[in-house]
Amino acid sequence: MVLVSAIGALLDGANIHHLVLDQNMSIIEGSLGILPRRILVHEDDALEARQLLTAAGLSHELRGDD
Repeated sequence: MVLVSAIGALLDGANIHHLVLDQNMSIIEGSLGILPRRILVHEDDALEARQLLTAAGLSHELRGDD
C-alpha cells in the first residue's frame, strides 16, 4: 500500500492522471495480498510516467510494455 501511495504521489506531482485499481479488494480477500493493486495511466502519458518512475528508482515495478 505504501508503494502505491508513493507512486500515486509522484504521478500527482507530475500532473499525470492515474487510476488505482483493486484498492478495495483487500476487504473481500481478507488482506491476503492475492489481488495486487494496479495503477493505470492513459497511453498518452505512459512514456512520461515510465520515465518518472525510472528516475525515481522504481523501474523494477513497471509492467512490460505490451
